[in-house]
Amino acid sequence: MPKAYVFTRYGGPETEALVEVDRPVPGPGQILVAVRAAGVNPVDWKQRTGYRRPGESGERDFPAVLGNEVSGIVEETGEGVEGFAVGDEVFGTALTGGYAEYTLLPVAIAAHKPAELSFTDAATLPVAAATAYDGVRQLDLPSGATLLVTGAGGGVGAAAVQIARSLGLRVVGVASEGKKDFVESLGAVHVPSGPGWAARARAAAPDGLDGVYDLVGADVLTEAVELLADRTKLITAGAPESDVQRLGGARVTRARNAAVLEAVAQLVIDGDLNPHVTATFPLTEAGEALRTVEDGHARGKVVIEVAR
Repeated sequence: MPKAYVFTRYGGPETEALVEVDRPVPGPGQILVAVRAAGVNPVDWKQRTGYRRPGESGERDFPAVLGNEVSGIVEETGEGVEGFAVGDEVFGTALTGGYAEYTLLPVAIAAHKPAELSFTDAATLPVAAATAYDGVRQLDLPSGATLLVTGAGGGVGAAAVQIARSLGLRVVGVASEGKKDFVESLGAVHVPSGPGWAARARAAAPDGLDGVYDLVGADVLTEAVELLADRTKLITAGAPESDVQRLGGARVTRARNAAVLEAVAQLVIDGDLNPHVTATFPLTEAGEALRTVEDGHARGKVVIEVAR
């Protein structure tokens, strides 16, 4: 039986385990994928604690496989699937969890993996890079405008900085002092996080900020909005809808379609987006991979590589 890294109930890391599971069976509009790589994201551990994405409802069936973004090879196609065939290299959003040897992808949010793109890099795109892309496009700032990105050293933040830079934006990136060199290598002006960060950000952008892309939430979100003249240019992927609406901003609206996946893949191929995979782990060490992200020490992207 294939293996998967799961959580057996809502809670902390003590709920996680590597277990054997049944191989998923693709339904209509789905493809079965032999996973080659799975991206690790903060939303993975948040879901383990009981977090639901906006619009989600219903209880999970346990054990639930962790992970949301994967790349791999099509093993089987479900009824009505067009445009995908057995043997195709693909990447997309996992329907049945990504930290696994096999998963299901809905074809609506799956794309063919370009030959120029490695499985490891492709696995970083469906959640992190696509969220970054959706948010930057949602802000719709003109070339030359200044964008502040909080949490700029993480997977989504690093992608947002690079995508914004490719569109001609000036970027101020808030991240820990230990990520200074990394954030600056992305083309952003680094502002150390922690107490007083907002004053430092204001000093780094004396002509003002035209937009804020928040990936942290809580007090950081509340402080960030005070840096904007136009609060409608505040978006977040790090706070609940209610929190940001109260401040006059909005959550990032996710497109969740193949067109966005193809767009971010092309950015990588063109050299405008480096996924910056800084650590890889085998499936047997999926827990360690998730701790790296959950503890906040990850710089760039962490990926689980599934051996064949």
